[in-house]
Amino acid sequence: MAVLPILRWPDPRLKAPCAPATIGPVLNSLAADMLDTMYAAPGRGLAAPQVGVSLRLFVMDTTWKQGRRSPVVAVNPQIVWRSPTTATGPEGCLSIPGPLPNVTRATEIDLAWTDLDGTPRSERLTGFAAICAQHEYDHLEGILTLDHLSPADRALAEEAVSE
Repeated sequence: MAVLPILRWPDPRLKAPCAPATIGPVLNSLAADMLDTMYAAPGRGLAAPQVGVSLRLFVMDTTWKQGRRSPVVAVNPQIVWRSPTTATGPEGCLSIPGPLPNVTRATEIDLAWTDLDGTPRSERLTGFAAICAQHEYDHLEGILTLDHLSPADRALAEEAVSE
């Protein structure tokens, strides 16, 4: 297992929508490396395009910083429902160092994905887990936190990141 380099904004590979992933040994190895990279960063989520791989795969673990690891490996995830209730708060990204922009997200989602063993999974995520999954899912669509900001706020955020 290895810690992979994380792409930084404005790398154009972060803006490209990803292709479907195929389950197999190569994907298993990539997922293991991505978990190692996420924990080393230290982050709570990481999408394949952030390590230069344009596949629909993300990993997340929203509890490990509180002492309990509960990694999720989501292959070809889909958000099948979003709550109309939203929350706005600071949101970090391993690919965009600097000040945390405020992003508005649904407070609950239903996420469907496939495990590395090919088992279909689905779960209702709430709170921080829902926010993290939406963030990582956005990466698979080529969407960054900066894309959620007003033009004025985005200009300020880009200036802060560029410094």
